[in-house]
Amino acid sequence: MIDNTKVFRKIIDSITTIVLYLLLLTLVVGMAKTLLDLRFTVFTSLDVGFNHMVSSVLTIFILIDLFNTFVDYHEHERIKLTYVTDATILIVMREIAVGMYAKEFEAGFIFALAALIMVLGIVRVLAIRYSPEDMHDIVPSFMTGKQKETGNK
Repeated sequence: MIDNTKVFRKIIDSITTIVLYLLLLTLVVGMAKTLLDLRFTVFTSLDVGFNHMVSSVLTIFILIDLFNTFVDYHEHERIKLTYVTDATILIVMREIAVGMYAKEFEAGFIFALAALIMVLGIVRVLAIRYSPEDMHDIVPSFMTGKQKETGNK
C-alpha cells in the first residue's frame, strides 16, 4: 500500500529543491546584472543611476530573503513569519524608493506605504517576541510532549 504522506512529502521536497535552485540562479544573475549596470550608472545622470542601483540592490535583498524562507522551509518544514515580513518590508521599501526617485507617487500613497511598513514592523517584532521556540515557557510541557528536565529521575 502506498503511504500518501511520504509521497506528498517527497513531492514537496522536490518542488522546494527546484525553487531553491531557481532562486539561487536568479540571485546570481541579478547580482551579475547589478554589477554590469554599475558601469552604465557612471555614464548616465546621477539621479537615474542612483535610482536604478537602489532598485537593483533592494531587489537582490528581496531575493535573499525569499531564498532564506525556502531554505528554512526545506530544513524545518515550516515558514518563519519573520522571513516573510522581512521580504514584504523590503518589497514595500523598494517600491517607495523607486516611486520617490521617479516622482510618480503622491504624498498620501507614500504615507500609506509607510503605515504598511510600520504595521509589518510591529508584526515582525511580535513574531520574534512570541516565536514558537520561546513557547516552551508559556505552554505546559504535557501539551508539547516534552518533559522538563529536573534534578529528580
